[in-house]
Amino acid sequence: MIEEIRISDIGVIEEASLELSPGLTVLTGETGAGKTMILTALSMILGDKVEAARVRVGSSKAGAEAIIAVPAESPAWDVAVEAGAAEEDGPREELILARTLSASGRSRAIVSGRTVPAATLGEIGRSLVAVHGQTAQLRLATASAQRRALDRFGGEELARVKAQYKAAFRAYETARALHEEISATARERLLEAEQLRAALKEIDALDVQPGEDEALKEAALRLENVEGLRRAGALAGEALTGTEDASDAPTALGLVEAAKRALESEEDPVLSRLAARLETVSADLNDVAVEAAAFVTDLDTEGPQRLDEIQERRAAIAHVTRRYGPTPEAVLAWAEEKRPRLEEIGNDDATLERLAAERDAAHAEATSLASELTALRTQAGAELARRVSEELAALAMPSARLTVEVTEAGALTPHGADVVALLLAPHPGAPALNLGKGASGGELSRVMLALEVVLGTADPVPTFVFDEVDAGVGGKAAVAVGQRLAMLAEHVQVIVVTHLPQVAAFAQTHVRILKGESEGVTSSDVRVLPAAERVTELARMLAGHETSDAAQAHAQELLDDAAAFAARSREATKKGQHRRA
Repeated sequence: MIEEIRISDIGVIEEASLELSPGLTVLTGETGAGKTMILTALSMILGDKVEAARVRVGSSKAGAEAIIAVPAESPAWDVAVEAGAAEEDGPREELILARTLSASGRSRAIVSGRTVPAATLGEIGRSLVAVHGQTAQLRLATASAQRRALDRFGGEELARVKAQYKAAFRAYETARALHEEISATARERLLEAEQLRAALKEIDALDVQPGEDEALKEAALRLENVEGLRRAGALAGEALTGTEDASDAPTALGLVEAAKRALESEEDPVLSRLAARLETVSADLNDVAVEAAAFVTDLDTEGPQRLDEIQERRAAIAHVTRRYGPTPEAVLAWAEEKRPRLEEIGNDDATLERLAAERDAAHAEATSLASELTALRTQAGAELARRVSEELAALAMPSARLTVEVTEAGALTPHGADVVALLLAPHPGAPALNLGKGASGGELSRVMLALEVVLGTADPVPTFVFDEVDAGVGGKAAVAVGQRLAMLAEHVQVIVVTHLPQVAAFAQTHVRILKGESEGVTSSDVRVLPAAERVTELARMLAGHETSDAAQAHAQELLDDAAAFAARSREATKKGQHRRA
């Protein structure tokens, strides 16, 4: 719902701020007062193309801004999030749409402080506001929009069958696409299977182990430097424990033992503690000597043959790591990843047979549901056409007929096996053409009003704007237009530009645009009328003399009749809700 509109330097409006309410709002004023400028501001906010000539004379740019309360589930939020104008998990209450237009024709679009393309502004606007008028874009102009409107009008049963059809169609499309892909790539898949089978056989035969390459590298380095290692081990052993040939030479272990015995010879606590520590050192030195001797012994058992075996193993591991992964661990991971793929493409015949069966079963189910969906759409279309045609008769278009055409599409589509078209024949003998063709601006506005009233809550947009909806009508037909606008306003916000008091009387909010002149420049004032001033404005619209007693009496009668209609409508709504409960 539009909560507030701010306008600056558009046409005859220099500066205006307009707070709007739910329900029905009417804009009235003398010809040329600037009612169209309000619609121009809305067009700017909704991302439509606006001519630079709309910029007020003497101004460098025009501006329009609207604060719009947006339902949390509205698709407008998805667009705003994608544009960076709202956060995915942020509060979802209102958006601020703004647009500026320079006198040179350049424009700037803004959503909640973030500059966006005008197309983004339009995408958000179309989901929040529907404008019906002679130059406005028709909300139900496209076949997809007409189909969606009819489907919502069709109610729960149609929605249930449509959901079942979509699930069956998705299953059919998935099985069909996979079957075609496998069939078309059979040769490539066979080659891939052979290559995978050979690769996995090679990896399995090698039986490479995690960390094996590093262990082999360490062993190879040891064998390549065996003489140096043997010499180091032997020298260490000699230094620690000595040799048989040099039994009298001092050794590290012997010296430590001698020191320990010397300390033990004196009965002193400090020396005793030191002797104990040397006993630990002696044990460690002895362990090192034993391990060094064992190391030298092992080196003697491994010769050039073992080195050759290690180098061959390292070469084999390097071969698979070059082809399948940088490390043995990566090679093993690659093998585990590819085993399911080999199993999948190694059984293509069975897979094709299974997919063909799934495809045919899903196609049969989707075809059956599509027929059921077409029947329900045809039934809903007949009811929609009947009710809209009745509304058109009350709106001074007694000969107009709406037809809802449901024809075969020739193949299954994501939405069914049919095409929906809303066709209008505005008068006898005229061909039934798609909405927007063959009807005048005023007629089209009334057609859309009839459609929106019948669709009611089935296909809602938060705000509707009507321009010229009462063109060419008067008397009882004008009252009927006002009644239907009021009925629609029970569900959504409705904004109407009108010159008929019979329509204006039904408004909950009455906005007057008053033209004035200052220093030779025409300007307009936009103001919400209090209840006391509505009689005066309606009297002006009735007779052109707002002070006329007769006109004011007639104006008060219109307001009283509209209030009585609103009370009856509320009562009927309550009874309907009670019956449904």
